[in-house]
Amino acid sequence: MREREDLIREIVSTEWMMFDKVHNCGSQACCQDDWGTFEVMRGSQMEAWPLDLLENYCKDLRTAESEGRNLLCEKYAYMMEQANPEEYEAIRDRLPVPSIEKVWLTDWICSVLTLCQKETAAQYPALASRYRVVNQNEDRSRAVSFETYLRGELMTYSVETLRTYAAYIEKLTKEGKNLSLMILENAVRHYGYTDLEVAEEDTRGRV
Repeated sequence: MREREDLIREIVSTEWMMFDKVHNCGSQACCQDDWGTFEVMRGSQMEAWPLDLLENYCKDLRTAESEGRNLLCEKYAYMMEQANPEEYEAIRDRLPVPSIEKVWLTDWICSVLTLCQKETAAQYPALASRYRVVNQNEDRSRAVSFETYLRGELMTYSVETLRTYAAYIEKLTKEGKNLSLMILENAVRHYGYTDLEVAEEDTRGRV
């Protein structure tokens, strides 16, 4: 348990450090002064991951640091391919060229998790209204969808991390589990709710 907690703490703190520098990489991100929300959102995701996936992604972050790369800058840059193609064309040469396997794994994981997110949004619409829209056809230049955001993030992962992630999602699918729902459960718990139903009812009353 301590190993997981330490990995999650290192991942989130490293991402926060990189996130703070996103505006220096040609793309301005919002909420860069809101550590509390960042910690909850990113921590909730990592808490739903198995140990091997945490280890692989943490290794990706450490490798990027050693190479002078900022994975959060790269994530927002990749997002621009869908959300702002003209801006993307101006910066695409700064990004690593992905392998065919990376693109395939990214597309597969993204398709499965976008469906999971859609199912979660349908089940808990009030909570979903506080988050990103789901599909990329709803993108705006400064308000991108879950699908576009996820694809941008996945493109920053190593092939080994993507393989591990794909295997985990395949396992969850066979078990009838929804990763998006698991992450949302973690998030509402951080905000003091006992379960998703209580959080949904409270959020509905505030909308």
